[in-house]
Amino acid sequence: MSRILIVEDETIIRSALRRLLERNHYTVDDAGSVDEATAQFNLNDYNLIISDLRLPGAPGTDLINLAKAVPVVIMTSYASMRSAVEAMKLGAVDYIAKPFDHDEIIETIGNILKMRGTENKPAQDDQPAAPRPANEMVGNCKPMQELFKRISKVAGTDATVLIQGESGTGKELAARAIHQQSARADAPMVSVNCASIPETLIESELFGHEKGAFTGADATRNGLIEAANGGTLFLDEIGELPLEAQARLLRFLQESEIRRVGSVKSINVDVRLIAATHRNLKALAKSGEFREDLYYRLYVMELQMPPLRQRGEDIIEIARQFLQRSCEKLGSEMLEFSDDACQTMLRYDWPGNVRELQNAIERAVILADDHQITTDLLGLDIEPESLASIESSFTSSSSLAGESDMDRSERKTESLSLDDYFQRFVLDNQDSMSETALAKKLGISRKCLWERRQKLGIPRKR
Repeated sequence: MSRILIVEDETIIRSALRRLLERNHYTVDDAGSVDEATAQFNLNDYNLIISDLRLPGAPGTDLINLAKAVPVVIMTSYASMRSAVEAMKLGAVDYIAKPFDHDEIIETIGNILKMRGTENKPAQDDQPAAPRPANEMVGNCKPMQELFKRISKVAGTDATVLIQGESGTGKELAARAIHQQSARADAPMVSVNCASIPETLIESELFGHEKGAFTGADATRNGLIEAANGGTLFLDEIGELPLEAQARLLRFLQESEIRRVGSVKSINVDVRLIAATHRNLKALAKSGEFREDLYYRLYVMELQMPPLRQRGEDIIEIARQFLQRSCEKLGSEMLEFSDDACQTMLRYDWPGNVRELQNAIERAVILADDHQITTDLLGLDIEPESLASIESSFTSSSSLAGESDMDRSERKTESLSLDDYFQRFVLDNQDSMSETALAKKLGISRKCLWERRQKLGIPRKR
């Protein structure tokens, strides 16, 4: 079992992170500072160290040299994102932005441990293997098999890749698969959601800035492209990138060099670009909303992510994986899907794709009273006639016994009201609260807030 050390001075965050990792079968120790960590523990006994950037006394980045061969992940708030870039320059293997998303942090840890293999593991042959990374792509349908072949072919090159597909289809998973199968796998992959960074900061975040370049630029900062030097830069939702930043990105692609905001000096970089979008970039280029020359620079190799509704029996395989992870995450006994639930999942349109499936299953595990997940627990927005036809085909199930139509309707209404609550809360508060404050109040990441806005058609106010 992999051992992880958490170094975090805020007790609530430290305890929450420890519980999350222990639920995912990691052995965890924690400390409140670098001095406490080095005094109480032998850093070389761990497979991974997760540390806050700002700690009492020495900063978390000091652990990078102290831990030597043990990889260190730095936690930082969004406001300190540029400091996270510097931490990666000092040797941190990755960074986690606060407030962190549980699934994303488990995925990040799994990727790091998988890449390191048994290199830093203590010799304990009787310990079970680390949990499988949550980002493994699965699929036996023809579109996914074709996708896997394309990923395998393009991974061995440095070609720019454009991944297209609806929101929630797993575009970042495809990007990570390309990176992990490439010669750059040991170098960092830096992921940026272009829609989640304010327009006024996006150029500084990507390209860095010089001291005094704008109000508040009190020091020279490296950008995320520099942080990805030697590795891969993944720009998610590139269609949301402002035109000014598009011009800078085009120069980077043409010349393999960048210029920090406020600088006259160019810096050579070796970065492979993977971009993704759910929008039609060709149409945006024709309307002048996206640079046509940048579009053709990106359109070297295209990958098309199939929507979940076109993946047939893959839906059930993915659902069972999510069910296992949700049960482990929530400390529930292992559940199973009823026949009617399986048929519902196969017939449902899944407008939110894989992400909607994952959320539906986690919600069902929370609501489940016995060992089965039934259709009504999934809380899907299905027309009553469709739901009735599905249930009538599978009436043998004991899962429906003892529950009236009214009970099922009330339970479905209860789960569907989550979207209603989100929409009402955002519309009522977006004029007085920032995106960061909204996300924090809702208990989700800024990226999740943006994705939910897209799903429900609530545009962000500029």
